Parts: sequence; structure tokens; C-alpha cells
Amino acid sequence: MTIITCDHLDKVYPVAVKEPGLKGTLSHFFQRQHRLVKAVQGVSFQIDPAEVVGFLGPNGAGKTTTLKMLTGLIHPSGGQVQVAGHIPFRRHAKFLTKITLVMGQKQQLLWDLPALDSLKINAAVYQISRREFEYRVDELSDMLALRGKLTQPVRKLSLGERMKAELLAALLHHPQVLFLDEPTLGLDVNAQVSVREFLKEYNQRYNATILLTSHYMADITALCDRVLLIHQGQLIYDGALNQLMSRFAPYREVKLELVQPPDPADLQKYGEVEAVTGREVRLLVRRADLTPTVSKILANLQVLDLTITDPPIEEIIGRVFQSGKVT
Repeated sequence: MTIITCDHLDKVYPVAVKEPGLKGTLSHFFQRQHRLVKAVQGVSFQIDPAEVVGFLGPNGAGKTTTLKMLTGLIHPSGGQVQVAGHIPFRRHAKFLTKITLVMGQKQQLLWDLPALDSLKINAAVYQISRREFEYRVDELSDMLALRGKLTQPVRKLSLGERMKAELLAALLHHPQVLFLDEPTLGLDVNAQVSVREFLKEYNQRYNATILLTSHYMADITALCDRVLLIHQGQLIYDGALNQLMSRFAPYREVKLELVQPPDPADLQKYGEVEAVTGREVRLLVRRADLTPTVSKILANLQVLDLTITDPPIEEIIGRVFQSGKVT
């Protein structure tokens, strides 16, 4: 049984068109003209309970618009959507207790008050008893390493601590479905790692479903086995991340450090030669040929060091969006 279902979801915005200058302003005032912008076009996918799915696309591709339709913030122009057994845009109270939306560029905590005060407001909104509230705050504070921080004004917290406090506030009611839009935006490396570890633990502990957008590919590789790719409002890929990498990166890079500088012509039989610098060599070897090729290299060359790497995932995803399709 799926917990999120989208069936040919569309969102079209009318955008005003106005010529520059006074004449254009007067004409626009008396006779407005609009053009239609198709933000989301025919998007269909299903997500099962407890899945963690990455939702990727360039700026303006339709990611945030889709999330807003899934959370009921905006009404779709066409298609059907269901989340946790509810139609989101109807905004039923039971539906709102089952979901949460965290946007890295937005905040819900009151800036000048301690985070704990904002958490008490959330507890009242969700009708959480005092005993249960204290238990959940203690539990989530431990998971997020926020002990002793919640009594400080939010403005006194570091960016990483504020993001953790925002997560705590968003998860206080134990939602089934987490919609996360750039949750590590602007955080330093250590804070990003901390947030990722928390989300992984939360998913495992509560079987929560997570749909995650991020421009930090480390978030995706650390948390998501499956990804959705959206480009110009259309879903162009829905599948395993490793399959996407295999399809768009059929080669692996083999870096060698040899005892003696090699003859580049002798290296051609091992793979495509990317570069030769003194005793250092970079080869591209097809994945299917990797094991026998490495065996030949070790048998025939005097190797001091050998490293095998995948191309950066950012490069692979960028290549997909440049082509605009997955074939």
C-alpha cells in the first residue's frame, strides 16, 4: 500500500505580461494580459511507507511546486494526488497531523524567544499533552544533540542549531510523512552530517516516509536509494540511484602511480587514457571490464598505488539535466 500517490499532476500559473514604460503600465491597468506557465506537467509516481526518496531538479524545475501540492499549500490544476489516505488541498485536521514540511530557507521558530516557547505553541496546536510533550522534546533533543540549547533565544543559536531546532519543531507531532525542501541549505559540513544522521535514525526508528529535495548530492547519496528527477516540470526518471549512475557513468576511473614513467601507447590496451603525468596515470575502464583489467594492470605493470573511483554524482546528475531526458 502506497502512502503518496501522484497521478498526472499538473500546475499551471497565469503570469501577467506588461510592456515597459508608462504606456505599457496604462495598457496593463485597463486591459491585463497573461501567459500561462506550466510549472508541473503530468507528474506521476508512488512512494511506499518508510521509503526515503530524493527529489532532484535544477532551479525552477517544479520541485517546490510539487511539494506544495503534496502538502496542500496550493491546489493542483489537474491530475490527482493522495497523501496518507487524504487529498492534501482539502487540509483536513487529521491530514495535517500526519505530515510536515521543512523548508531550509523558511523558519517557524520565533526569533527573539527561546525555541522551547515555540515548541509549546506547537504542542498546543497539535493537542499534545504536557507529559507527552516533555517526553518527545527529551527524545528529539537527544537525537539532535540539542540538550541545553532550547532555552536560549533562537537568534543566539548557530545556523546548524537553528536548523536542528526547526526539525524538532516540525517533528514534534510525530508525522508519518516528511517533506524536506533543502533541509541542509547553508549549513557547514559537520552540521550537514549531523542532520543526515538524524534523518536516517528518525526514519529507522519511526518508519517515517521522507521525500527530500537538496542541491547537496551528499544528502541524496547518504539517505536515498531511489530518486525522482524532474526537468522543466516533467518527471524524467524514477528509479534506483545506482542504476542512474551506471547508465550515465558506464566507466570507472582508475588512477595509477607506477615505479617508472610509462609509455602512453602501452596503456591503451588497459582502457581509455585520460592523462599521463610523469609516473601518474588516469584511465577510464568500462565497469564490465574492471576486474579483469585491474588484474592485467597488476600483473604487467609495476604499480605503487592504485585507486578506483566513480565520477562525481554532481557530474552525472548535471549530464542528465543537460540532455533533458533519460534514455
